[in-house]
Amino acid sequence: MPLDEYRRKRDFASSPEPAGAPEAPAGAGEEHFFCVQKHLASHLHYDLRLEHHGVLLSWAVPKGPSLDSRDKRLAMQVEDHPVEYGSFEGVIPKGYGAGVVMLWDTGTWTSESPDIDAALRKGDLKFRLDGYKLKGSWALVRTRGYGDSGKPSWLLIKHRDEWSGPLDITEFAPLSVKTPGADLADILASDTPTLWLRNPPAKTGDTGKLFQRIIAAALEQRAGAEALKEGAPRPAAKRAHAARTTDPTRRTAKTKAKAPRA
Repeated sequence: MPLDEYRRKRDFASSPEPAGAPEAPAGAGEEHFFCVQKHLASHLHYDLRLEHHGVLLSWAVPKGPSLDSRDKRLAMQVEDHPVEYGSFEGVIPKGYGAGVVMLWDTGTWTSESPDIDAALRKGDLKFRLDGYKLKGSWALVRTRGYGDSGKPSWLLIKHRDEWSGPLDITEFAPLSVKTPGADLADILASDTPTLWLRNPPAKTGDTGKLFQRIIAAALEQRAGAEALKEGAPRPAAKRAHAARTTDPTRRTAKTKAKAPRA
């Protein structure tokens, strides 16, 4: 079954991720759902998901999508996900994929290849995206490499068109499209910011430092919210501001985010 591997890797008693319907219906028509989820786990990466045959075909893109047609971004194919996962945003407390998930972009995709299944078998899928952040013509091209899951690696490439250019879209528009104005620290603060004080999913390197900054900012937010409820002044405002301004997920001004389409 398409979702067997997805379900085998997860403990749904502890993870808020959707298990998926027993038989998700295949989409009809030319346009299908797509999303990109920004996932801070053992490493920060972006998950591209394309709806096809009732599941979300999924690729982990370590550096995120690029609008520059000269870039070839590595995209490691991972297990198919249920369609319901396309609206998921939240905190995975432990186990496979433990970390913070942000719904970074969403919209519809249309194949530019006449036969999607044939294009996937060939390893050359051309398609158009119509999202809030990603638009225009793209390609997924399979390479000779394989990831840890034994699934093939691909390259995600932006075709040159009116939507391509040198803008770093992950820096320019870093925030959620589901929760307007929310960054990774906001998402953690709305859940359990004390979760990883002793054992974060990444402890060393740049990702470990990023976790520490986000945990600190989330704790400040939660403390401030609780103080406001009690009518007390917000504590450590300067430290909270410093944590946010040094967090690379907050380096740009907040963009106006729309609610995602259903």
